Amino acid sequence: MSRPLALVTGSYRRLGGHIAVRLARAGYDVALHASAPGEPDPSVVAGIGSARHETFAADLADAAAAASLVPQVADRFGRRVDLLVNNASCFRADDDSYPAVQSLAAHFAVNAAAPFVLATALAGQGGSAVVNILDQRIAHPHRDQLAYTLSKQALAEATRTLALALAPAVRVNGVAPGLTIATDDYEAGQLERLAAMMPLERLPTADQVADAVLFLAGATASTGQLLFVDGGAGLVRFERDFVHLGR
Repeated sequence: MSRPLALVTGSYRRLGGHIAVRLARAGYDVALHASAPGEPDPSVVAGIGSARHETFAADLADAAAAASLVPQVADRFGRRVDLLVNNASCFRADDDSYPAVQSLAAHFAVNAAAPFVLATALAGQGGSAVVNILDQRIAHPHRDQLAYTLSKQALAEATRTLALALAPAVRVNGVAPGLTIATDDYEAGQLERLAAMMPLERLPTADQVADAVLFLAGATASTGQLLFVDGGAGLVRFERDFVHLGR
């Protein structure tokens, strides 16, 4: 019996890489994806271990590239894609107080349209589950990175809508992480101060987010659900993006 096959977009490194490793260790073969050709982080490849993995490059801002990704993965592995994890994201700061139309289009192309295209492609070839990676800010949006926020809100609503449209064959759920893997924009000690602001006084780890993805991948009685893995951040209204807080 062949192992189930998972496609994780944006999985050469960071959170997507953690998700791919968790799925591989749970019994999946994995298709690793990046927006441009390159090599996955060595730690991701090492973590996947003996599970089969293949790499794919596709710019999800390109509608044709997004539409061809699932068929390419199925063709390379010689079988259907069972699980799709829409992790890849466009994240850019707005140039001015409000994002330009071009910025809105760029964010929606990658963060909302491409996940829709990929999910329907998965359904068309017999897959069974989709997990969309969202953001805890969808519960209480703030004024920073509006284009990104709006596109993630759209993906959250698409999660519920597709759950109904693709039922009963495909389950569609979402995971909304809080601040998980910090960038170099954060100061020394800032993460500890931010953790203290959370209701649970902690930030989530990448492995905890990956565990939530794995749970929803196998939760055969759940669809259209959003699971927040954020230390309780989604219960609180923050006035700014976390990078501006706790300094």
